[in-house]
Amino acid sequence: MSISPGPVNIITMTSGLNHGVYRTVPFVAGATIGFTSLLFCIGIGAAELIALFPDFMQLIGYFGAAFMLYMSYKITFSKGTIALEEGNQPGFFQGVLLNVLNPKAWIASISGVTAFTAKGDVSNLVLFCSLYFFICFIGVGSWAVVGQQAKRLVQTERHLRFFNILMGMGLASVALYLLLT
Repeated sequence: MSISPGPVNIITMTSGLNHGVYRTVPFVAGATIGFTSLLFCIGIGAAELIALFPDFMQLIGYFGAAFMLYMSYKITFSKGTIALEEGNQPGFFQGVLLNVLNPKAWIASISGVTAFTAKGDVSNLVLFCSLYFFICFIGVGSWAVVGQQAKRLVQTERHLRFFNILMGMGLASVALYLLLT
């Protein structure tokens, strides 16, 4: 799931293209820590809370969609400069927040904990979360590398501007889909 297309990976690829892999690492680290923290929390009992309060997932979906729309706006209207610019790239906190508010991350966490850990076995959960930490970091980080490599295809500021608009609109589409389903 970490390497499949989704909101976190769209932002990671866009940041990789606009800012390079090195400047995207804080976002990747935040997304990884956010996801594995969510995975751990689900494993120690958050899934039962979701079952008790089903409207909570809908609320997470609304907050997640709103945050994705905000990030979409930032991407769509970012500068179309070819030179790697300091600042305005998504950071650690945005990575954590995006995965905690991402319904795809919640579903993946619930599925993963259910499939790969035994209920109440904390040592197995810690092992699973530790392994997934590396899997997630590599999966999400690979999108930053893809974005940086795509820089060869984006040779003008007009091309970069078009790419940012395309990625921002793609992210907005995901957010609107979450709101409407």
